[in-house]
Formats: sequence, C-alpha cells, structure tokens
Amino acid sequence: MSDAAGRLEVLDALAEKFMAASDKAVVAEEAMAVTKDMDKTAQYYYKVMKKVVEKGDDFIQTETERISRMLAGSMSDEKRDQFTIRRNILGAFSLSADSHTEL
Repeated sequence: MSDAAGRLEVLDALAEKFMAASDKAVVAEEAMAVTKDMDKTAQYYYKVMKKVVEKGDDFIQTETERISRMLAGSMSDEKRDQFTIRRNILGAFSLSADSHTEL
C-alpha cells in the first residue's frame, strides 16, 4: 500500500491549513462540514483535528508512533490496511507541521 493510500488532496489542504491556523477549532469545524457526508476514511481527518484541539499538536506524533507499533504486530490484512491508511492521513498533518517549523 502506498504512502498516499487513503489520502484526499482537498483534505490534505485542510490539514495544512489546520496546522498553520492560530484558531484550530475553526478549521476543525470546517473539516467537519466537508467530511460529514464522506466515508470513514475522510472523516478520520476531522477526528484527528478534534484530538489535536483537545490534546495539542503532540497528538500527531504520539498517534503515529502508536499506530506504527500496532502495525509491527500481528493482525489481519484488513486491519493492517485500515491502520496504514490512518498513518498515511496522520502524515498529511505531520508534513504540514514540519513545513511550518522550518520557516
């Protein structure tokens, strides 16, 4: 499965906007409106944003590490695909955060 699996360009752009925003809750609400009629994979973007608002930017790294540890273990191919997609989506947020810290 590629690093782009599960990612959507329009939501990647929202993830970048979210990580750069001073008021992340406003962008999270925008994401909720955009993803409400989409599949669960797309809704994961909103879920991540909601968690970042609650727990802070460190959530991206800790959740990525947690999913990577889970992927190292034994699981069905279906679960492995689900967690790989989640890790890919988290990558959209961490790439956004990395690009802003370099400025």
